[in-house]
Amino acid sequence: MASTMLSLVSASMPLQENHKGKMNLGSSDCGSSLRKEKRNPFMKTKSFGRINMAITVNASRFEGITMAPPDPILGVSEAFRADNNEMKLNLGVGAYRTEELQPYVLNVVKKAENLMLERGENKEYLPIEGLAAFNKVTAELLFGAGNPVIEQQRVATVQGLSGTGSLRLAAALIQRYFPGAKVLISSPTWGNHKNIFNDARVPWSEYRYYDPKTVGLDFDGMISDIKAAPEGSFVLLHGCAHNPTGIDPTPEQWEKIADVIQEKNHIPFFDVAYQGFASGSLDADASSVRLFAARGMELLVAQSYSKNLGLYAERIGAINVVCSSADAAAREEIVSSGFFRLSSSRFLSAHLRVKSQLKRIARPMYSNPPIHGARIVANVVGDPALFNEWKEEMELMAGRIKNVRKKLFDSLSAKDKSGKDWSFILKQIGMFSFTGLSNVQSENMTNKWHVYMTKDGRISLAGLSLAKCEYLADAIIDSFHNVS
Repeated sequence: MASTMLSLVSASMPLQENHKGKMNLGSSDCGSSLRKEKRNPFMKTKSFGRINMAITVNASRFEGITMAPPDPILGVSEAFRADNNEMKLNLGVGAYRTEELQPYVLNVVKKAENLMLERGENKEYLPIEGLAAFNKVTAELLFGAGNPVIEQQRVATVQGLSGTGSLRLAAALIQRYFPGAKVLISSPTWGNHKNIFNDARVPWSEYRYYDPKTVGLDFDGMISDIKAAPEGSFVLLHGCAHNPTGIDPTPEQWEKIADVIQEKNHIPFFDVAYQGFASGSLDADASSVRLFAARGMELLVAQSYSKNLGLYAERIGAINVVCSSADAAAREEIVSSGFFRLSSSRFLSAHLRVKSQLKRIARPMYSNPPIHGARIVANVVGDPALFNEWKEEMELMAGRIKNVRKKLFDSLSAKDKSGKDWSFILKQIGMFSFTGLSNVQSENMTNKWHVYMTKDGRISLAGLSLAKCEYLADAIIDSFHNVS
């Protein structure tokens, strides 16, 4: 229907001469039968003198679909690419860059890929749950190889499409087997969290997290909101390097958070996107998850290898569900706390039933996950030499970001004569810093200084070099003091 078509209605009708030498198109009977025919909704009939012409209207069935707004994070990169200013900075997307601000492929990843080529591995379909070797090492990396939840076979692990896809699988599990349960999300949080739960039709509400007065954690508000939530809610927690604030609870605060979640019979739901990339230590960055697991709590954990292995485009991650015991499904009663209502097969272990339902959810979504990234992770984590080399590279990446953070703080402190305390930048962790800039001030950063960032004031330090720290400090000071 892209083109307009004109057709003479009389094309198949006999022509008759009248007594005045004029032409009539068809007869009254034929015209009557035409009028009785069902009208095509995409056809309009116009009359030109005594000639009827049918016009096909260029109308789409998709006319009612409106233009979607640009993605608040990925849209930043699109705007950055269109800017020709030589001083421009892309601090929007959380992707690691070298000091020269170039993408970085880890050496250990290259070695793992070479191993795959040498072995001549095929590209056959994976099972729905993913690569078995990957699922094994990713659970051990998260909880620790000797953790009782691993040894007692209480963890259901399914390979997902990075962190986003793993969160989406978990959201579907909640929607299907915990109808009406609410997910508590920190305010603020990663921009895609709300989208994921909205699309899965899982209700959510926010708990206080960021305190703009201190540019720190509103711990009392957080605890109060978790206590006030309906019993049995899912509490979404950032395992380390909170996105977007970079503000993490202290070990003592994590203990208190665990206390309240247990008291309220809530289910903790961790998003772990930066293990090893935040502090440089895989074990330190997993300590919050391990704390909850050590208490015997049932929990969900989504993992991603986009940041710590630089596998952004491979879409490799996992969803892990920890059940209270491997044989709890043999009970006659339905336990109110969790995962034992998933099947009538009471004599199967809980983690097997959970895994079976995760696979059932994944099958119509994407059938099975990609193999390339899974093999990279399995090769790196499963080989002691490669694993140690990876830890060294992670320390270097985390170290570069820490150096940039320190240089930015020094530049702000030296240039800003107002006496403002910028030390909150040093207290934050990971690849992001929450500057405290407002929406309008963030727009000034882009419009005047060509610094591309999200409107909530978050900047990605992974996209900043030591050489550009002073320029960024000038932009932040100008925007903070001169734009209201």
